[in-house]
Amino acid sequence: MLFVIIAMILCTPLVLFALSNETLVHLTLWPTDYVMDAPLSASILVAMAVAFLLGALVVWFSSLAQRRRARRAERMVRILQAQVESLKAENKARSAPAASGRTLALPPAGR
Repeated sequence: MLFVIIAMILCTPLVLFALSNETLVHLTLWPTDYVMDAPLSASILVAMAVAFLLGALVVWFSSLAQRRRARRAERMVRILQAQVESLKAENKARSAPAASGRTLALPPAGR
């Protein structure tokens, strides 16, 4: 429900902009002979949407290296955690015979 309220708040200015700019604009696509008449508001909103999408594409491409580094770091963390667990198990296995009831002879204390 909150999403709908926020979307309505954000879309209201766009609708008002579209309703207040109904003047037709003559658009041509150079070097072709393609000609189109469109409302000024539609022309501006389409141009803004294209610019937004191009900007999002640039940001996405620039973040690819960071995401690759993050995946590599996560992989290294998993490897290191596995090593820590194996070293803990090895350390526990080494200390188990000493705790099994046998006593280790300590060297005499030299005074």
